[in-house]
Order: sequence, then structure tokens, then C-alpha cells
Amino acid sequence: MNARVVVVGGANLDVLARTTDPLVAATSNPGTTVLTAGGVGRNIAENLARLGTPVALVAAVGTDVAGDQVVAASAATGVDVAGVRRVAAATGTYTAVLDHTGDLVAGVADMAATRAVTPEVVTAERDRLAAAELVVLDGNLAPATLARGLEVAAAVGTRAVVDPVSVPKARALVLDHPVHLVTPNADELAVLGGLEALHAGGATWVWVRRGGAGSELSGPGGTTRTTPPPPEVVGEVVDVTGGGDAMLAAWCHAVLAGASEAEAAAYGQVAAALTVASPHSVRPDLTDELVRSLL
Repeated sequence: MNARVVVVGGANLDVLARTTDPLVAATSNPGTTVLTAGGVGRNIAENLARLGTPVALVAAVGTDVAGDQVVAASAATGVDVAGVRRVAAATGTYTAVLDHTGDLVAGVADMAATRAVTPEVVTAERDRLAAAELVVLDGNLAPATLARGLEVAAAVGTRAVVDPVSVPKARALVLDHPVHLVTPNADELAVLGGLEALHAGGATWVWVRRGGAGSELSGPGGTTRTTPPPPEVVGEVVDVTGGGDAMLAAWCHAVLAGASEAEAAAYGQVAAALTVASPHSVRPDLTDELVRSLL
């Protein structure tokens, strides 16, 4: 079966360290550490698979044990990993330090292996992209690779979705082909020039994520605002890592299931809230039924 979504982006090992007490800078803090498969692109793909959307991942990992773990964990959830390259570089890592409330204090991304996802790799995946209904491009890709992804998607008529990932990555982002959806947070939106600039540049929908304050989806017909369900419904925040990945994956899943873009935003907001109430980058028990039960 052809994947309905192809995700092109990072796949790595996540190291999530959380303090058990208020964090004290410049010293050792007691806490817990969780090691899981991660990466923005890979997380989006796993979330899609858990929700029930056929998905393929195009990424690169090393030939090391970490790469074995990332590929095996992804395949076990139903992600098509035939497009994951094994390369000489070490598998990437993302190390996040969280305070006792689950908020991110600092993160360090070593994504060297992702550089092996070159424009030529995307070109080689043209047929896979052409068979899909959506292609999701992770801002961790090199600018030239992301640009090729947009170019190929436009050429084959597949709608493109772009996650800017971070302020530094957003600064390097050039959207020179039509984009169905862009998902910046407020800071990323600022360096991308704002809503008007993104729409004028060809973005049909711009979904601005504002953490615990919810989100705003701007597109044809105006702006729709969504808010997360209260903690008493989904649980208190445990770890914010992966919330945005779940949100984007859930939006794609809902749209492909026939929801309007605004309805999909509400669905994505619930998926994100469920994810940040879990200690995992991708919530292991996330299902379409679970999300719908809380809408």
C-alpha cells in the first residue's frame, strides 16, 4: 500500500533529562533520564502510524547501534522505513534538559547524519512523493534539501507541509514554491516575516503554535483559534518534547480523514496535550479513538 504521507526529515536518538526539583544552574541536579527514538520527522511519522495513516519516512541514520534502535522502533509502529538510509556518520542525537515542571530549559541537537538527506536523495524519492497525498518537510533538513522537497512536491502535485523546527532553522528557510501548511511558533513566525508575508509567498495555511495558550490557524476565510483541553482531562504536563510533532501529525491525519483544516487543528491540539502529559516523545498509547474521545 502506498503511503498517504511521506515525511522527509530527521531521525535520531532522544536523550530526555528532567530534574526532580527546581533546576539550579551551573551544577549537578537530581533527576531522571529517558532514552527513546526521536527526531522531528521520525516523530511525526510515528504519530501518523499510531493514528492509523499509512506513512513512509525518508531519513538517514548511522550504521551504529543507535541507528539500529531508531529504525527498529520506527518500523515496529508501522512506519515504512524503506526510505531510511544507513550512512557512515553517527546517528544523530537530541539532548533535552527539562525542569521539574516539564518545560524545556535547553536542548542540543547533533543532526550530522541528517545532512546525508541531500537534494539528490529527495529527487530519487520522486515516485514515492508523487504517490502520496501530503509530504511533510522537517526544518532540520539542509536548506537546499528542503527547497528540493518543495520543488518536487510542486512538480508532482503533492501538497507540502513545512515545520520550521526552530528560530535558527526558520531564518534559513526559503519558501519559494506553494506550501499547503507552515507550522511556526511565535518566534519562528517573526523571523519568517509574519502571517502576511507567508501567505503572500504561497502558504495556504499558517498554523501558529503558542504552547499552553493554544494555537491560531490562519488561512482562507480568516483565523481559527484553538485551546488545549484542561489538565484534569488529559493530565498535567510531564514533558513538552514532541508536542508539536504530535500536533502536526494529527492535523495531517484528520485532514486526510475528511476533516476541515479548522477541525483538524482542534484534533491536533488534543493530540499535543495528550503527548506532553506523557514522558515519551511519542505517546505509546496514542490512537485516533483516544483523541476523538476528548474532542
